[in-house]
Formats: sequence, C-alpha cells, structure tokens
Amino acid sequence: MSISLRARTAPAALAAQLLLFGGALAQGANQVTLEEISVTSPSPVQAIAPVAASPAAAASLGLLPVATNTFAPVTVLRQEQIAREQPRTLGDALFDRPGLSASTYAPGAASRPIIRGLDNARVRIQENGVVSGDVSELGEDHAVPINPLVNDRIEVIRGPATLRYGSGAIGGVVSAENNRVPTFIPARGVQGQVTTGYTSVDNGRLGAVSVDGGGDGIAVHADGFKTATDSYATPLGIQRNSATDSQGGSVGISAIGDRGFLGIAYSRYDAWYQIPGGEAAESRTRLTPRQDRLLARGEYRPLEGPFAAIRFWAGGSVYRHDEIGIGENGVDGIQAIFKNREVEARIEAQHVPVFTALGTLTGAIGVQSGRKVLNTQLESFLPATESRANAVYLFEELAVGNGLRFQAAGRIEGDRHNSTAVQFPADYLPVEGADPLAYGLTRRFAPKSLSFGALQDLPYGFVASVNGSYVERAPTAYELFSQGPHDATATFEIGDPTLRLERARTVEISLRRSEGPLRLDATGYVTRYTGFIYKRDTGIRCDDDFASCGSGDELRQIVYSQANASFYGAEIGAQLDVLPVSNGFAGLEAQYDFVRAQFDDGTYVPRIPPHRVGGGVFVRADGWFARVNLLHAFAHTEIAPFETTTPGWDDLRAEVSYTKALDPTVYGASEVTLGLQGRNLLDDQIRNSASFKKDEILLPGRNLRLFLTARF
Repeated sequence: MSISLRARTAPAALAAQLLLFGGALAQGANQVTLEEISVTSPSPVQAIAPVAASPAAAASLGLLPVATNTFAPVTVLRQEQIAREQPRTLGDALFDRPGLSASTYAPGAASRPIIRGLDNARVRIQENGVVSGDVSELGEDHAVPINPLVNDRIEVIRGPATLRYGSGAIGGVVSAENNRVPTFIPARGVQGQVTTGYTSVDNGRLGAVSVDGGGDGIAVHADGFKTATDSYATPLGIQRNSATDSQGGSVGISAIGDRGFLGIAYSRYDAWYQIPGGEAAESRTRLTPRQDRLLARGEYRPLEGPFAAIRFWAGGSVYRHDEIGIGENGVDGIQAIFKNREVEARIEAQHVPVFTALGTLTGAIGVQSGRKVLNTQLESFLPATESRANAVYLFEELAVGNGLRFQAAGRIEGDRHNSTAVQFPADYLPVEGADPLAYGLTRRFAPKSLSFGALQDLPYGFVASVNGSYVERAPTAYELFSQGPHDATATFEIGDPTLRLERARTVEISLRRSEGPLRLDATGYVTRYTGFIYKRDTGIRCDDDFASCGSGDELRQIVYSQANASFYGAEIGAQLDVLPVSNGFAGLEAQYDFVRAQFDDGTYVPRIPPHRVGGGVFVRADGWFARVNLLHAFAHTEIAPFETTTPGWDDLRAEVSYTKALDPTVYGASEVTLGLQGRNLLDDQIRNSASFKKDEILLPGRNLRLFLTARF
C-alpha cells in the first residue's frame, strides 16, 4: 500500500505539511507541496484516496470508505461530514454506517461504537494513535472522553492493519484524528473552523472552535467545545433522565523542520450526563467523567541508512468519573467511583524499499508498551487492577507489478493482569454460612497474531482484495476479576479468573471503487472464534451483594464465559451519479449490512445489530447539497437466552445545506456552510437491539438540526 510523505522545499520547509502514519492532514490547496517519498503504510489511514473527479463524489456522506488501495475496509468520516451531522459521541457518528452500530446506552453521552457485532474489549478507541485512556469498555454506561466536533477525521480500521495496535483491536479500531499535536504550519500563518448548531429533539446547543497557526518552524494548535442538551423527546414522550453536558479543549505545540517534527499537546475533558431508563432513571443516576491527557508525537527521516522514517506516539491520561444517584438509604450521593491511569507508547521504524526479483518490498517494524492502573470504589464491581502489555509487530508489503500486491503482518504480545480473584460456586448461587474465596492472582498471556492479504487492481477503477488472519486476544482485567454490583447498568458482574486466550480466524473478501460515476464498497467476511468471551445472563437476579443472588430482584447476574462461535456477514455501500446538474450531479445511494453470530450449541450471541437496508437520492451542485434517505432495520429475532426480540424501525432522514466561498480579507472567513438536517422524520419508535437498554428506552424521536460552520 503506497503513500506519499512530503518532505522538504527550502526555505519553506519549516511551514511544510507532513503526512504522517498517525493521520494525513489535508488543510488547503495553498499549502506548500514538497518532495514525495514513497513508503508503505501498515495502516489504511494513510492510504486515503483523493476525492474522485466527479463533484458528487465528494458527497460520499460516510457511506463509503474513500480508500481503495488498502487491504481491508476503512470507513472515514471527514471534517465536512462531522460538521454537518454534529455527533456528540463516536457511537452517534458511526451508528448508521454499513457494518457499524453503537451501544446507545445513554444516547448523546455514552454510546460506544460496535463493529460487525463486536464491542467493548474487541474495539480499540484511540486519538492520534494513542489509546483513549478511559473506562468505557468496562460498562456501556461509561462515556468515551473524545468529542467528535474537534476532529479532522474519524476512521474505522478493520483487517490486518489492526495488528499495529494490540490484541484488543481484534474487532477493529476507531481512530479520532486531529491536529492537537500540530503537524503543519498553515500557508497563511493561521487557519481554523468554528461550528455551532441546535437540535429540536432535546433543546441541544453546541459550539466548537479549532485554530492552527505558527511560523519560523513552530506550529501551534488550540481547540475547544461545549455541548448541552435537555432530556430528549421520543414518540412516547420525554425520555426521563437523559440530559447531557460536556466541555473541553486542547493546546499543542510542535517544532517542524526539514527532516521531521516533534510535538506535545495537553487536553481536558469534563462532562456530566444522566442514565435513562429503569432503575437508573428512578434513582436519578448521572455520571461525571473527567480526564487530563498528555500526547506526544514525532517523526525523524534520516538522510541515509536502512530506515526511511522513524516515528513515535506516546501518551498518558488520568481519568475519573463518579456515579451519582439515590442509594438504598434514600440519600442522593456518590454511589461508585472509577479511576484509571494509563500510559502507552509506540515506536515504528520504516525501512527503505528493498528491490527483489519478485518485486519491491516495503515495510515497518514497531514496538509498543502500555500500563494501566484501574481502581473502583464504593458500590463497584472491580477490585484494583494493574495491567501491562508489551509487543513487537512487523508489516511487509510486496508489490509484484501489474497492480498486484501482497501484505503480511505479525504481532507477538506479552500481557499481564494483577488483581484479586474470587472463586464463586459453580452455580453462582450463595452457600449459606460461607463466603466465596478471595485470593491474589497474576495472569500472564502471550497472544500471537498473523495476517496475510492480496490486493489486485482491476479494470475500470475496481480493486479486489482478500485477507486472512489469525488473531489471539488476552482476556481483560474486568473479564477476569469482576465480582460485584454495577448499579448504572443494573448488573451483578462476575468474572472468570480461569479464562483462556480468545482466538479468531477470519477470511474477508472486498470489492471497491472510489472513482467515476459509480462508487462501491462491498465486503463479505467469516470469522471463527475459539473461546469467544461474552457476558452471559444466568437468569439469576441479585441485589447489592452476592448473598442476595437468587433472592434479589434489582440486578441481572452477568457471568463472563467462553464458548466457540461463528460470525459471518456483509456490508455494502454504493453511490451512482445519474444526472449532471450544473457543475455537479444528482444521484442515488444504497447500503445494506448484516451480521449473524451463533454459538456451536445453536444459541445466538447476545446483543447483535439487526439486518439493515437503506437508500435515497442526493444532489450536489453550485455549493448546494440536498439528500433524502431512508434506513430500515429489520426485526431482530435471533436472540440469546433471556433476551427479548426487537421490532424493526425506519429512520427517514433529509438534509439541505449551502456552502459559500468568501473573501477572507473582507469577511474574515474563507467559507461558510449553513444547513438544516432532519432525523427520524417519521417519528418512529427506534429500539437498538445491540443495547442493554433496548427494552427500557427509545432512541430520540423526530429531530431537526440547524447547523452553521465557518472556516478561515
């Protein structure tokens, strides 16, 4: 997979745009264009193809990955789409994309992405290449401290490239890419974006600003955001206890030179949100996530030697949230505290191309290390844990000619988890007069992963690829050591300290086209899991201690268990330009996705997204953009024990917006976009089959969003 890194044109090199492994940045045609170096990227994020010549191709709307020269699908939401849709969480941003869904536990606040039916420990969330450093994978009620509004792109990476990041990315990677660590100096010395909006369904207000500037080899960045909503409306009335509030921002500085750059950034996230539905609403449960985060990135390209480039990413964060509500004593106060301190670093060395008899070999070797200290207090379900991970990985690509390329990747990892384990009775029911045995335990794992892929250019701009992978995942600390009540999710969670490695074997076939009047992305996949780890509902109900299990009624008892399982599915998105309209086109779009997940005993994996199909029309010309689209979800009836079926739903969406180019010397802005967007215009009752809360809450009803974005 070949990309270009832009290097130097003295004396303007100090104002150069550097296209990096961690995120390519396209910041305007007036920026300096520099000498190109052909390299191989082990991640599809660097292989984003230019927008096709057709003006309507720019309206990909997030349905289609824009990269065709990658070995696996990459879904990309660009800054323009983020500014139009103004999602408040990563889950909201990706919910309706083919192959993607979200947990929607607390819509607009706690909604984690789901990739092909996989979530939590199998989906890594990161910002600029470094793990997000939160506790969102521990429980669906926990927010991800990343606001999409300040990002340049949101990328979803699947397939072999995920081996860069760890066994926790077995299902995929959701990567928020921005310029918080500055990687370029604007050609005019300063540039930025301001966006604001209002939503009718929840009286939602938001604003975000991002500014980049610099000169003389120093680049700086600053951004900030503020959002707030009231409890949202549904077709059945107001969804009680669903209000949200969040704010945050970042500052960063970098030194940029001819051979690379070095930068650092500090960011802050501070939020407050309520948990709707059931006991959480009755007890007025709300969470207060706060995070302080440092991030550093750098790159150095030697003039000679075996390496073309050496890059690093490093970050550390301190996270805490309080779960506040009315306790059993009738007093409103803090019921649980979650704390997480996490550091992670990764270094990659990209070797120079090696010319062989078979073709040109390019690749990179990397090392990664991380440490996580998690502590929960009061009515929480996880004792203090420490987790460490160290890994080495290798990517190599062989271009043999005639549009044929092969890629191989491997990763060896060492994981260690240390905490207090509990030996529960086999039937998970208390024994009178005896408490479960608690003991200190350290578990060590050595997951190993391999992947191989082939990619072939076809006539008419089509690209076909096939990938095979074998990936091992170590159990997480909470899958091993959970042992108590989690009131916000109304569960009593029990880990299994004897869990083994989870193993996945996947075959994936794709056909893509990103140029011309027809744009297509179609992927089919099959994954076979050995020892798939999942939350099993035992049917037992508990109160706030194990002694109450079997006689309580407040909390569902959830046990982390293992079983062999098979997943298969497909995701398809297509757009067709039908009629020329002025300098643009009117066209059609369509999408379809499904995932089927079943254990070997014939039962179904819990909380799987439904089959979905959608389509519509769009027009883009002379600065105008209009779209009408209907997404239909079929009823979900392939349910696990103790689950309930989920009825189908229809989401009718429409949008109209106008973008006007301006003279910045007169107006101070170079471009302004004003638009109106409607969601769930049929006011349908939408329940998400992948959510723990689907029987307790509805997703927002009819909603109109007014948005305004100015770029300067």
